[in-house]
Amino acid sequence: MHHCKRYRSPEPDPYLSYRWKRRRSYSREHDGRLRHPARREPPPRRSRSRSHDRLPYQRRYREHRDSATYRCEERSSSFGEDCYGTSRSRHGRRSRERAPHRTRKHAHHCHKRRTRSCSSASSRSQQSSKRSSRSVEDDKEGHLVCRIGDWLQERYEIVGNLGEGTFGKVVECLDHARGKSQVALKIIRNVGKYREAARLEINVLKKIKEKDKENKFLCVLMSDWFNFHGHMCIAFELLGKNTFEFLKENNFQPYPLPHVRHMAYQLCHALRFLHENQLTHTDLKPENILFVNSEFETLYNEHKSCEEKSVKNTSIRVADFGSATFDHEHHTTIVATRHYRPPEVILELGWSQPCDVWSIGCILFEYYRGFTLFQTHENREHLVMMEKILGPIPSHMIHRTRKQKYFYKGGLVWDEDSSDGRYVKENCKPLKSYMLQDSPEHVLLFDLMRRMLEFDPAQRITLAEALLHPFFAGLTPEERSLHSSRNPSR
Repeated sequence: MHHCKRYRSPEPDPYLSYRWKRRRSYSREHDGRLRHPARREPPPRRSRSRSHDRLPYQRRYREHRDSATYRCEERSSSFGEDCYGTSRSRHGRRSRERAPHRTRKHAHHCHKRRTRSCSSASSRSQQSSKRSSRSVEDDKEGHLVCRIGDWLQERYEIVGNLGEGTFGKVVECLDHARGKSQVALKIIRNVGKYREAARLEINVLKKIKEKDKENKFLCVLMSDWFNFHGHMCIAFELLGKNTFEFLKENNFQPYPLPHVRHMAYQLCHALRFLHENQLTHTDLKPENILFVNSEFETLYNEHKSCEEKSVKNTSIRVADFGSATFDHEHHTTIVATRHYRPPEVILELGWSQPCDVWSIGCILFEYYRGFTLFQTHENREHLVMMEKILGPIPSHMIHRTRKQKYFYKGGLVWDEDSSDGRYVKENCKPLKSYMLQDSPEHVLLFDLMRRMLEFDPAQRITLAEALLHPFFAGLTPEERSLHSSRNPSR
């Protein structure tokens, strides 16, 4: 079956898939994401990046700026005690102009980063003197200029680049304080709004680590953080590819049902933990779910007459907490990447933990079929797609919303004769019609997805209830124990 492609930004995929801002492009040359089958050439509006309307670092900074819970520069003393321990204070916010930088030549002309070590031990001094240094340099956009072989904090040796985005960049490092273990180091741009947003994310990651000391709940581990000449840096465990990147490199061949089941169980397990601790992720999508180890084997699919990649280990981690919000914090009006955004957010009815449940339902569909359930970039069309696939929007939600411009006499205003209207009519069908087989396990998966995609968030299944769903009866004892999921080795 022919599939039209879904637009993907040409921006490289960093370790944690931090795509805070995507560029618009109307070129199909960079198209990488599958749409629904047999879709004709879309109008230019559909060629926007799928995360074009999702700028969590920028929006989280802007909409928290004036809220009572926003931890801003003027309140840095209280925030500093929470996220910046006394051992970090010596690496505080010193201006780049005042920082002394001396340059020496190494015998082999190999340039490594000199950092301001707070240790006075002679062994550290001798070790530091063996490394050449150069002045800290930013590019015109505030990205730290760093090269393979550079050192940060006399500890992290850069050995590779993992990606770059608007927020900053992610590099692979060897952590010499921990036996040269591999880490992914996220280096934030030296720009105030990104630096402050990074502090918010660090705070969330610290709280998660306090509540989950043994890493039983499958959230990505933050091992360290520091301020390097105005660049907030966060060190994470080095993981495999994200689940979207693997899907893309596999030509959007869907994941096998057993893989979908195991990943779904882990997602419900991880997000239940967050929800029980009054935290909503708000930006769940395949890019923010990473394999612990993405090694694969290549198998030949006789039915499709093609080779397919099959990941060997479906253990995952949930990542990207840059938009995570506690119950007591200010809730921005719009959250979630468009394709995984629930109806209560579109209708501006307020949101809480059920927002994540809807996103998981959309993610499971994408794993199962290889394309997104709601391929759109516009609110009205999004709501129409929901009705075509899931049935009518409850009347009480229509009556409560301020977005009455989308409705007339209790129904959606929609022109079915327009190009968008014809697309929706031809390509959106009831949820169960997307089922690949009618075997019991497929039926159970769609029953679980339908409960997750309930319009009314009050009626939507909770993740505690989801974990008891009969779809998960097919898990192996090892998968259910999540023992392999807690193994951080790559």
